[in-house]
Amino acid sequence: MQTIRQLPALRAALAALRADGGAVALVPTMGALHAGHLSLVEEARRRAPHVVVSVFVNPTQFAPHEDFAAYPRREAADAAAAGGAGASILWLPDAADMYPASHATRVEMDGPALPLEGAARPGHFAGVATVVAKLFNQVRPDFAIFGEKDWQQLAVIRRMAADLDFGIEVVGVGVAREDDGLALSSRNAYLDPAERSAARALPRALGEAAAALRGGTEVAAALAAATRRLEEAGFATVDYVALADGDTLQPLDAAGPGARLLAAARIGRTRLIDNVAI
Repeated sequence: MQTIRQLPALRAALAALRADGGAVALVPTMGALHAGHLSLVEEARRRAPHVVVSVFVNPTQFAPHEDFAAYPRREAADAAAAGGAGASILWLPDAADMYPASHATRVEMDGPALPLEGAARPGHFAGVATVVAKLFNQVRPDFAIFGEKDWQQLAVIRRMAADLDFGIEVVGVGVAREDDGLALSSRNAYLDPAERSAARALPRALGEAAAALRGGTEVAAALAAATRRLEEAGFATVDYVALADGDTLQPLDAAGPGARLLAAARIGRTRLIDNVAI
């Protein structure tokens, strides 16, 4: 695996790989790689002989009060994990190169970027869309692989890729979970033992709500029950528990094909998100 930090070197390395033939798949990450990320690399390798894993903690998707400075950074461990999983290139751009002082462009989105996370974290998806558009242009992959834990992010990127004619197949990979159901996340490292134990209520609450909806419970009642479950488990705030269309993220008043149940809640200093299909 090559570790590359400068864009000219990345483009030269990609040109050499493509000269050997075969597609290129991109796995964009913010590092602190865990088994969920490695499942994305595994999927990328099924689709393309050449895999680029990017690690970049993107400052533009964090609000001033969020955890940009504290976000875990583990470059050596990430390099070992990406190489062990079979990546061809580890792309480690620097923030000063991604966003030089002259940088004046960003991608603004409507549609699936507006509700839920978009409402709870204003400006977040502009930062996400901008950095992913840059990564797409830097790597020019045939496939881009994202985890379904960040379901709304996946929907936003699919919309952007289609709207801006990138010609990239955006692939979602199912949520990787711990044995007790908690979705794998780099932010799980923030949880102390008591918070980690309580956090398993999040997937359980979503599972119970999904079962209730499939059984005919009214949407408002199922969502209210899930919210109470989280509050009783020790979550300090529940930003949302919502039933939404999986593509548009618009709220639904009835469960049906393509519906997604999504939640975001904070326990201690850690904000967790999760979702399940209906």
